[in-house]
Amino acid sequence: MPLPRPLAVALGGVLAVVLTACIPVQPVEPAPPRPDVPGVGFDGRPVREGGDLVMALSSEPDRLDPTTSSSLYTRYVMNTMCEKLYDIDAAGELVPQLATALPTVSADGLTVTIPVRTGISFADGTPFDAAAVATTLERNLTMEGSKRKGELGPISGIEVADPTTVVVRYEQPFAPLTASLADRAGMIMSPAALAELGADFSSAPVCVGPFRFAERVPQTSITVVRDPNYYDADQVHLDSITYRIMTDANIRAANLRSGDVQVADTISPQDVDSLQLERGIGVLQIGSLGYQGITFNVGNVAGVGEPPQPIDTPIASDPRVRQAFALSVDRTTLVNAVFNNWHEPACSPISPASPFSTPASEACPPYDPARARQLLAEAGVPTPYPLTVLVSNQQDQLRLVQALQASVRAGGFEITIQPMEYSTLLDTQDRGDFEVLQLGWSGRIDPHGNMFPFLATGSADNVAGYSNPEVDRLLREATQVNDRPTRAALYGQVVEIIQRDVPLLYLYRQRNLTAYTTDVAGIATYADGVVRLGRAGFLAEEGE
Repeated sequence: MPLPRPLAVALGGVLAVVLTACIPVQPVEPAPPRPDVPGVGFDGRPVREGGDLVMALSSEPDRLDPTTSSSLYTRYVMNTMCEKLYDIDAAGELVPQLATALPTVSADGLTVTIPVRTGISFADGTPFDAAAVATTLERNLTMEGSKRKGELGPISGIEVADPTTVVVRYEQPFAPLTASLADRAGMIMSPAALAELGADFSSAPVCVGPFRFAERVPQTSITVVRDPNYYDADQVHLDSITYRIMTDANIRAANLRSGDVQVADTISPQDVDSLQLERGIGVLQIGSLGYQGITFNVGNVAGVGEPPQPIDTPIASDPRVRQAFALSVDRTTLVNAVFNNWHEPACSPISPASPFSTPASEACPPYDPARARQLLAEAGVPTPYPLTVLVSNQQDQLRLVQALQASVRAGGFEITIQPMEYSTLLDTQDRGDFEVLQLGWSGRIDPHGNMFPFLATGSADNVAGYSNPEVDRLLREATQVNDRPTRAALYGQVVEIIQRDVPLLYLYRQRNLTAYTTDVAGIATYADGVVRLGRAGFLAEEGE
């Protein structure tokens, strides 16, 4: 039986460092209450028109293409350039953006009618209308390598009823559509740019948004500039935004303190307490819809989306070994110790704050290293069982996996840590060149977006190569009903199966932490993890 191809270790031509040191895990006191602060408004303060804002990004975005991208950091940049049919607000409710109202769904659930804006244009001057929407949706469904196809469901046809109306027809009802259209699947691209650039759209993306693409310097920065064609241009204050890549959390914090950047994402829990006390710096914080976890390669031999194939190693072929790993993880102590109680332990892809949460989705496997060793013995696996874990080279993620290394040792596992640059790690996971890896997901408002892409057979983000017909059936069934308790119960059943099969081990749910200098406002970070800068601006100084 085939084995995964050799693990990719090259990083920009330099071998990645393999870490073996571990961080001891010590419990800390329970976290104090932390109220959400999703944004900072102008609150009547005068805004200075113009100016160039710099945001420090903790990792480099991947392709600037809504159809094929898979990076959270790409969503930050695209959010200023590519508006969506729908969005979520600070409370997590779905609201129209390029659509004019929420969709109308027929009684049988097979016909969805979406009213869209008219009288507006893309950044290249191309008129925005229903036909443009249909062009984007068709591309998401048919383009090779599309990450959006599974997010749109079993569409049988897309029709343009008139310039203001798109009609989507389904083979079976698909309840998550509106939520899907509140993210990359709903970012509408210029038909003229698509016709000109095709698969190279990411080199010069064109959408409807407050800013338009200007320049990308690989591994350094991405710059967007104010779009004069934007329909709400009087609400846009900045001349430009430069997203500067700064993978080191200490460097991001130092640049905030110096004023060289005005916004920084993913502030480390090691820095946030001190930053909150500093004059001239503020911190946005809100809980996440997503998760951070461990993915086991159980069948990704030919690349993501290809049919799963057997992998003849204990960790891939025997769920008892993966169950043993899960029992070796003390989530609460691990997460609290590594993240100073800023993040929360998680055992499923459904947030406890979600209306789809159930006791089944909130249940958590116990920490039981003795039972873990029993399972390894039953599986005939000698201990310590060695595993190589790929991880992003960001400090917090390295600290997490180093602490995990210490935690699972009691259960009979010996971890070797292999750090990688974030975008390289994304490519490596898609190819299946890994045994175990640590990555997360920023989260979606509907559980379908947190589960189907990663767990359904052959889905675009099922990098584990996992396949279970019962999981596939439950996930499909959950999309075909609108009753929320019924859907929640079905997703709870999926979680129970995943906790037995363990293709993916959920570890924690982060608190989204975004720091900013207090000379800017109009900034927001919502529970979907995206930092929103489209309405940001510098505050006017006295006398301006």
